[in-house]
Amino acid sequence: MNDITFPAGILQPPFFDKTMDDPVNYGGIGVVIGHELTHGFDDQGSQFDKEGNFNSWWTPADRAEFDKRTQCISDEYSGFVPVAGVHLNGKLTLGENTADNGGVRIAYMALQDDMKDKEIKDKDGFTPDQRFFLGFAQVWCQNVTPESARLLATIDPHSPGKFRVNGVVSNMPEFQKAYGCKAGQPMVRENACHAW
Repeated sequence: MNDITFPAGILQPPFFDKTMDDPVNYGGIGVVIGHELTHGFDDQGSQFDKEGNFNSWWTPADRAEFDKRTQCISDEYSGFVPVAGVHLNGKLTLGENTADNGGVRIAYMALQDDMKDKEIKDKDGFTPDQRFFLGFAQVWCQNVTPESARLLATIDPHSPGKFRVNGVVSNMPEFQKAYGCKAGQPMVRENACHAW
């Protein structure tokens, strides 16, 4: 099958909250949808055609450019340290990190398109763009013991929540603009990674 299925159970906080405004929900469920869509265009999804058949549909030049761009993401995440003495394995987490980076970009673009004909005001001291990124970050809040963090760094294809957020937003000029980040600050990556 070439489809995406979202269980109804995900349509609850922090992914979706009908009491919150669009920017927060685009940052939550919008990013999840964008993340899953992005998987159709990653190292795995590129091996299956529009009918869902195992059939690589990229040209060799497409594959080479994708590999070059995702090497940046792999190297970036391999530099993250979830617990003292342990680095993430950027190759192990590459597919999910690529989908996170792509998913946030897709959801952000969708929000911008949705807001172009609406007047969405600041709320609780935050702009709509800031609320989008807060909605995204809220999804990945977590507590984990050092022992679990050490184990997960070696076996989990998903990066820990902190790096799922910080890795993505440090690659996004849109985040930096929303929060007034300047060159040299932690959330401004000098050589930002972009698969697409």
